Amino acid sequence: MKTTVKFTLAFALALGTAYGAITGDFTKATVKKVDAKAKKVTLKHEELKALEMPAMTMVFRVKDEALLSKLKEGDQIEFVAERVDGKLTVTEVK
Repeated sequence: MKTTVKFTLAFALALGTAYGAITGDFTKATVKKVDAKAKKVTLKHEELKALEMPAMTMVFRVKDEALLSKLKEGDQIEFVAERVDGKLTVTEVK
């Protein structure tokens, strides 16, 4: 019985985590710099509510370097940022 409960809880936690990653909130930002070589982008962003981070300018890694080809300095974008392997990472852009 305990094994079933543990499995159910683990499954619910995994499902909740996956759902949270899929439904990330988009945040408005301005592209300040694109560094394709380092696979990073500098964004001046609004508050990142999901990460409990105030508005600021900072450097992010990108999950897929193909995202960088869509960005140029001065672009107004909306993006999703998540912690991937402990690093703040842009996972989606529109």
